[in-house]
Amino acid sequence: MRRNPYAGYAPNIGCSLNLLNGVNLEQIHLATLEVLEDVGIRIDCAEALEVFRKAGARVDEAEKIVHIPAFLVEAAVKMAPKQFTVGGRDPKNDVVIATDRISFIPFGEGVTVEDPYTGEIRESTKQDAARLAILTDALDSFSYSFDTVIARDVAPESLPLHTLDAQANNTTKCLWSSPEGARNAEYLIEMGRIIAGGSDALAKKPVLMGGGCPISPLTLCKEYAESLMVYARAKVPFLELSMALSGGTAPTTLAGTLVTHNAEVLASVTLSQLTQAGAPVIYGSSTTNLDLRKGTATVGSPELAMINAAVAQLARFYELPSFVAGG
Repeated sequence: MRRNPYAGYAPNIGCSLNLLNGVNLEQIHLATLEVLEDVGIRIDCAEALEVFRKAGARVDEAEKIVHIPAFLVEAAVKMAPKQFTVGGRDPKNDVVIATDRISFIPFGEGVTVEDPYTGEIRESTKQDAARLAILTDALDSFSYSFDTVIARDVAPESLPLHTLDAQANNTTKCLWSSPEGARNAEYLIEMGRIIAGGSDALAKKPVLMGGGCPISPLTLCKEYAESLMVYARAKVPFLELSMALSGGTAPTTLAGTLVTHNAEVLASVTLSQLTQAGAPVIYGSSTTNLDLRKGTATVGSPELAMINAAVAQLARFYELPSFVAGG
């Protein structure tokens, strides 16, 4: 089992980047609760709307906007586990995921590759996904296998299944996939059950995790909400990752962007816990700032590093494991 290094540990030497103090964190939290209750979250999923309605949230049926009261959000955060273990097909690759441990993963969902033999830039294939799984398996610095590239040479409706198949047959590390809807989420969970040896074994030590993104600003699309709920019922971890863009889909100030980001993630956490109390979730971020001249996300900018540092602090504030993306 991998017990990765602690984050935020303060030995006699070393440094850390703490952008927010306790008052700042509380201010962002309270502003987030205000946004969730007064502005609300748009959710394009009838099942999710019903879950929130039954829990006591105010639902605007015509606009599909859910106004989530603070008590639901704060109760959900307390229900979500702050530590859990995921499994590799080889037990030496089991990983403890916690608020205070660091691990690394290659980023995912690439759509093109540079062919290693011809140098051609082309669309990624299932074979590329398999090769990258082999590479990830061999690199000790990575604790998990991700859908680093997607299989664009298969039918789009079954793409996540092919990508997971390419990973599962070429690595002994925990698998990470992007379901993209209820149907594929159910199939992916079934693949996980087969690998793990049944539903109970999968829930006890998941051999795969899922993930998805809200649509900024303040929207949970149908496919994301459905996938999140399928994984919650199976008690399989789900990465809830906002990709808000400061100056684009979020306010230009970093504090305002963090409120938008936080609202999207906490709405997702709340839906997970209302679906299945204790469902494992990961507080995720690929939030950065928009280059207003070129209309592109500036992955790798100084602002990205600042947002990542703040997101890690927010996740610790909520005692939730975190995931941040960098360039």
